[in-house]
Amino acid sequence: MKFLSNCLKGVAIGSGAILPGISSGVFCVIFGIYEKLLDSILNFFSDIKSNLKFLLPIIIGVGLGIILFGNLLNFCIYKFPIQTNCIFIGLILGSIPALLKEVNKKERFKISHLLYFLLALGFGIGCIFLENSLNISSIENVSFFYLIICGFLMSIGIVVPGVSSTIILMLLGTYSIYLSSVSSLYLPILLPLGIGVVIGGFCFMKLTKYLLEHFYAPTFFAIIGFTVGSIFVLLPAFSSFIDVIIGLFCCTLRISN
Repeated sequence: MKFLSNCLKGVAIGSGAILPGISSGVFCVIFGIYEKLLDSILNFFSDIKSNLKFLLPIIIGVGLGIILFGNLLNFCIYKFPIQTNCIFIGLILGSIPALLKEVNKKERFKISHLLYFLLALGFGIGCIFLENSLNISSIENVSFFYLIICGFLMSIGIVVPGVSSTIILMLLGTYSIYLSSVSSLYLPILLPLGIGVVIGGFCFMKLTKYLLEHFYAPTFFAIIGFTVGSIFVLLPAFSSFIDVIIGLFCCTLRISN
């Protein structure tokens, strides 16, 4: 039963690597396995049997989540773009209470923590202008080395709670390529991305663990700022009042849960 439970958690974590605005790390925090996951990976060889027993079902679930949600998301974004984006916005807003609850367990709120939130929020909004200047829309225009860099930066969203890896790929202009490659299992794109994710994942896990151990509250409020900032990337172009009503309804589907 524990194996199945961790496998299902892995499916949700894997979906966070696919769905825009949703962080794999946030799912780890919600499930209460974030710090244990970091320790199991970074200290894998200190207790291989125990760490493998914990990690294996999660890895299996992540793979299933990426494959299953890749095809589903392709369909939803193409057929229902406004509804899909608004649901993702609701998912982002719905994840914020879990982050606040987590940070309040270890450290009381201080006014100075808002500075980290605002700086991260400003950075996230500023990245939207960067996204508009990038124009990488076809597989032929992307080099192997650039994809490794994208994978390296994508790992930030996989490791850091509240920072969406797909938002990072959107800013780099490679999200559509990544999504179509996952749906069709196109290895010439997925392989260099995977190399970058592995390298970056190890580096950012080390960095995140250090920050959480020494600057817990500031780190988490920065995470929340990135999370809120990603909403502005997902805001759809409403063409009518009916679209606005539908969009608001889709947002509240997750927020109200």
